[in-house]
Amino acid sequence: MRIGILMLPTDPWPQTVARVRHLEALGYHHLWTYDHLSWRRYRDRPWHAAIPWLTGLAGVTSRVRLGTMVASPNFRHPAPFAKEAMTLDHVSGGRFTLGIGAGGIGDDAEVLGHTVLGPAERADRLAEFVDLLDRLLRNPETSHRGARYTVHEARMHPGCVQQPRLPLAIAAGSPRTLGLVARYGDAWITYGDPLYRDTTAEAVQRTVTAQADRLAEHCAAIGRDPAGIDRIYLIGNTPERPLASVAAFTDFVGRYRELGFTDIVFHHPRPDDPVWTDDPGIVEAIAAELLG
Repeated sequence: MRIGILMLPTDPWPQTVARVRHLEALGYHHLWTYDHLSWRRYRDRPWHAAIPWLTGLAGVTSRVRLGTMVASPNFRHPAPFAKEAMTLDHVSGGRFTLGIGAGGIGDDAEVLGHTVLGPAERADRLAEFVDLLDRLLRNPETSHRGARYTVHEARMHPGCVQQPRLPLAIAAGSPRTLGLVARYGDAWITYGDPLYRDTTAEAVQRTVTAQADRLAEHCAAIGRDPAGIDRIYLIGNTPERPLASVAAFTDFVGRYRELGFTDIVFHHPRPDDPVWTDDPGIVEAIAAELLG
C-alpha cells in the first residue's frame, strides 16, 4: 500500500518547502494539493495556484510523486492545461500525476460567470474534457470541435516524459464517471459517497465496494483488466479518525487493502483548521511504523 499526503497550497513558501522535503525524507510515496482558485473556509485566506505550486515543489524534491487532487473543468480549458501538465511532467522528471474530477458547485464554478451546472451536465463536460486531455497529452498535434471545447491544431512538443502520456487519476463515484475511469484512467480516486449521506465506516466501505464493482463492469465491457487501474482512497471528512493513532491508521490501511485499494491519501493535520485537527506528530509516527 502506498501512502500519500494532501497539503493545502496556503502556507508561506519557505515553510512549504521545508515540510515537503521532510515528508519526502520520511518516505511518503506521493504528495497532492487541491486545484482551486479559492476554497471553502480558506476563501479569504492565502491560497496559491496548484500548478505553479507543484512546479516549485518539483524543483526542491527528487523522488516523491506530485499530483492534483483534483483539477476540474470549472475554470480549466484542456489545451492550455495540457501544456501546463506536460511542462510539469518535464520539470518533475516524470513524477507528475494529473488528478481530474467533474468539479463542484462552489466558488470555482461561479468565478468566471458561467452557469452552474447540475451533476449530469458536469459529467457530460468531464467526459469531453478527459477525452480531449487524453488526446492532447498523447499526440503532437490535436484539433477538436465539441459541445464545450474547440481546439485548432494545438501543438504539444516535446510531449510528456512519461509515455504514452503522464498518468490520469480520475475522481469518480457515479456510473457515468466510473465509465471514464475504465476508458481513460491510470488511477481511480474516491472518498465514498460524494454527498456524504452516510459517513459511518461501514457505509463508506459498502459505497466504495459498490463503486469498485461498477468500475469492474465498465472495464469488462471494453475488455480492460481493472487490476491495471490504481485505486486511491482519499480519507475524507467522516466521523472515523484514522489519524488518531498509528494503530487506528494501520487498521484503516488494512481494511482498504482488502478492498483492493493500492493507495491511501490523508490531509496533513493543521492546527489552524477546524477539521484536520489530529496531532501533526502522527505524520512522523506513521512513517516510522509503515514506511521505514
